[in-house]
Amino acid sequence: MIRSTFLLPTLIALASLIGLVSALTGDGWRDAIAWVALAIPIAAVVWARIARPS
Repeated sequence: MIRSTFLLPTLIALASLIGLVSALTGDGWRDAIAWVALAIPIAAVVWARIARPS
């Protein structure tokens, strides 16, 4: 139960970490990785706002 509770937040945190590190360490393809990885938390928030019943 605990594993399923913290799985998605952990994956979002790892995506953020990967995005931030790749943005700070290089240019070119690392910028593309940063954009994609840092878009994941934003997409999760947008999805949660849409899926949430009013």
